[in-house]
Amino acid sequence: MDQYIGKMLDNRYEILDVIGVGGMAVVYKAYCHRLHRFVAIKVLKKDLASDAEFRRRFHEEAQAVAMLSHPNIVSVYDVSRGDDLDYIVMELIDGITLKQYMQKKNGSLNWRESLYFITQIVRALGHAHGRGIIHRDIKPQNIMVLRDGSVKVADFGIARVMSAAQTTLTQEALGSVHYISPEQARGSHIDARADIYSAGVVLYEMLTGRLPFDGDSPVSVAIQHINATPLSPRELNPEIPPGLEEITMKAMASRIDQRYLNAGAMLRDLEDFRKNPQIRFHYNLASFHGAQPVPDEPTQVVDNTGSMGRRQRPPARTRTAPPPPPRRREEPPEDYDEEDGDRKSKVIPIVVIVFLAATALILWLTFFSGLFNKAPTAEVPDLTGMTLSEIYGDPELSEKFKVVQGSVEYSDKYEKDQVMDQNPKPGKEVEEGSTITVTISGGKEAVKMIDVKNMTYEDAVKALQEIGLKADTPDYEFSEDVEEDCVISYTPPKGTELYPGDQVHLVVSKGPESKKVIVPSVTGQSIDQARRMLEDLGLKVGNTEEIASDKAKGIVVYQSIAPNTEVEEGTAITLHYSKGPDSKPISSQPITVTLPTDRESVTVRITVGGQEVYNQVVNTSVSTVTTSISGTGTQEVCIYIDDELVETKDVQF
Repeated sequence: MDQYIGKMLDNRYEILDVIGVGGMAVVYKAYCHRLHRFVAIKVLKKDLASDAEFRRRFHEEAQAVAMLSHPNIVSVYDVSRGDDLDYIVMELIDGITLKQYMQKKNGSLNWRESLYFITQIVRALGHAHGRGIIHRDIKPQNIMVLRDGSVKVADFGIARVMSAAQTTLTQEALGSVHYISPEQARGSHIDARADIYSAGVVLYEMLTGRLPFDGDSPVSVAIQHINATPLSPRELNPEIPPGLEEITMKAMASRIDQRYLNAGAMLRDLEDFRKNPQIRFHYNLASFHGAQPVPDEPTQVVDNTGSMGRRQRPPARTRTAPPPPPRRREEPPEDYDEEDGDRKSKVIPIVVIVFLAATALILWLTFFSGLFNKAPTAEVPDLTGMTLSEIYGDPELSEKFKVVQGSVEYSDKYEKDQVMDQNPKPGKEVEEGSTITVTISGGKEAVKMIDVKNMTYEDAVKALQEIGLKADTPDYEFSEDVEEDCVISYTPPKGTELYPGDQVHLVVSKGPESKKVIVPSVTGQSIDQARRMLEDLGLKVGNTEEIASDKAKGIVVYQSIAPNTEVEEGTAITLHYSKGPDSKPISSQPITVTLPTDRESVTVRITVGGQEVYNQVVNTSVSTVTTSISGTGTQEVCIYIDDELVETKDVQF
């Protein structure tokens, strides 16, 4: 049995069980008695606790991850460092690793599920990179899939502050060799794009069920990351949409300069693809692999052949004998020939004339050759508002100019992917074949999802509109906790980075679910018994009134909703109950009813004080019918013929 199970750490955390063992630490399930919740505790192994470097790295992990707060990153709650025990308290995840999830799905996922998972992973990386932290070990084993389908990136165990990030192909890296970037495999300086590469490999594996590179040894796999080109995902699974294949291959480009610049750039492509799975990005996949650009090259110059080359060093001087000392000027000898000297002086003007003539000839040839061979020119068109797809699809434009993408910038004026600026400017006359560099709009700046839970639906929609988001058609559900017409939940979760125009899904409360109840008959029951019967069924007793009746005191003689009627739970029913028989003696009175002559027989019904005392079918061959009625005091007598009230009168008994 493990030495820590059953122990209490810091008089707060009760260790319950071992849930994982890593290279540096053992992970336990524990219960926090202060906050009454289950947590995961990572305890540094005893054999490493004595190593100052390992302890430094262990606590560096905690400090790095504690900086992060994102729904797709495992949270760190607490960290403790003592003389003999170092541990980190983390969120306990109820789920399985992405690797285990893929194995349950026979190795691969459909492209929609892959898109759903990779979007959450990239959002998590964007949050971490924005705070100067790179993960350096992104792989399916470090990604947890929760029961609700959301994912959380775990184990920032070798995270480092980005500005100090250096790595070598150590034994620690070899354990994840199938996912490491080429620069990690070479032991080069890395940045956030190393995580982008690893995320691309994870996406590749989800889509195809295969790793891009495999081999007999970790070193052989690492070499493939540096030098080899993987099969394209669609070669392995033709059902993968081309746009998603382009995103995958750009993310895992071995040439770091061809990879996504950051997680935000990759996320934008993923969002564009989510909105339109038919989209194509027209990336040059062939350029993603090959020789890496050499960093810090010396300045290049054009040599006399017109080709580009490295700046050449001047040739080394050859050691020679020193020149003779200059002769002292002497007077011409006496036999000096003046005619010969004059002849030499005449040569100089001839040389000058020849030189000038040659120069004039060169200028003349240059002028006319330029005149006849001058390259055609064209006016720079206005590309603002166009997309690169539209530009590349215009054959006339492509024939005259080379258009290349420059930077991507946020813009409130131009839609995402539209050209918002260009160099040279429109209208300028340039040679055909010239390059036009365009600045592309990234759309409006990203916003973070706000908390709209418990807001009324109307207020939630307004709050979303204020930050540029839209609410799609909501779902409605019954809720015992959230008031009617208020928001129960929403997706995506709070803090998710979105872009203006993105839709948010709301679930709105219909209030507590109402049930249907069949009204029972309670007449003849005591008022207390009737009340219990109705309340046991979820009904309410409304107004109650005591009325005169010959029934025993407290007996219900009237209910406002007839028996066997279906009503909603909570409906109120009015009851009348008897005051009891009047203490005055009961007396009888004769009453005569005049019969109609337009029919053979009629039904005569008489009530006294609301109680029926006579109900007979009589033949109209006689003109009247007389009967005796009883009562006490003054009572209202009603006479009905064929259920039609024909007479009402007060009778004194």
